[in-house]
Amino acid sequence: MKKKYVFVIVMLVCIWMVGSGATGLYLHMETGREEGQEFTVVTSFYPMYIAARNIIGEADGVTLQNLSEPKTGCLHDYQLTPEDMKLLSKADVFIVNGGGIESFLSDVAAAYPDLRIVQACDGIETDGDNAHVWMSIGRYEQQIAGITQGLMDADETHGNDYRQNSAAYTKKLEKLKEEAEELKRSIGGGKVILFHEAYSYLAEELGLETAYVMDLDEERQISAGEVADVIREIEKNRIPVILAEELYGKSMGDSVESETDTKVVYLDTLVRGEYEADSYLDAMRENLRIIREAYGL
Repeated sequence: MKKKYVFVIVMLVCIWMVGSGATGLYLHMETGREEGQEFTVVTSFYPMYIAARNIIGEADGVTLQNLSEPKTGCLHDYQLTPEDMKLLSKADVFIVNGGGIESFLSDVAAAYPDLRIVQACDGIETDGDNAHVWMSIGRYEQQIAGITQGLMDADETHGNDYRQNSAAYTKKLEKLKEEAEELKRSIGGGKVILFHEAYSYLAEELGLETAYVMDLDEERQISAGEVADVIREIEKNRIPVILAEELYGKSMGDSVESETDTKVVYLDTLVRGEYEADSYLDAMRENLRIIREAYGL
């Protein structure tokens, strides 16, 4: 009789252990990453998306999505939407430029404390609060290296893919940087005026000294005194070329060209465009072409 009771007790314990194991497995599947689940990377805006796309390439099992649409441009005053927050809730990595470009970054960190955030500007020298570092080909290469390392740290499974893709993209950027170096030698230095602070990085890379910056945006009201200041700087430093963004600088550019012989050229800030892998290369190469033409080279 006692043996019967012992047998029953042993059977109940076994059933409990199996049940506990199954429950534990179920909880793991609910809270952990399921086998075959996509690794999700989200980028903050266009230049970060293009960078990440080239590093991720065709890595199997990795999904890349962008937080904002190309029309958004820079994110200084961008307000996160419910759709943005939903997307971030599913992200494994959030790639941002950093340096103050994404003003909402503290909100994201507070809402998702476990979300891995890769700041592409980390370790890169910036021009004060101006963090448009992707406008320098050399600094953009540094961003590529930082993003690559961030992805490798977060996702060892695809680490080799990230490393190889990054190396291939950097090789293309090196060729572009050689073209910029050639243009720098041809221009031979001099001073330039900017109608957008982002161009300070490109000007520096081309060996040009910035004499005056008028940072124009949709809310900027230009006074007659400022127009006079620009014209004085042109005359004082014999400025042959002004670098501007057409979206916000065309009106000021027209005023300058009507009163001086200085050429105003309109460049791409690379914050909008097609979602093609070579978009950065194509847009920056076009910027170099426009500048070369402006200097009569």
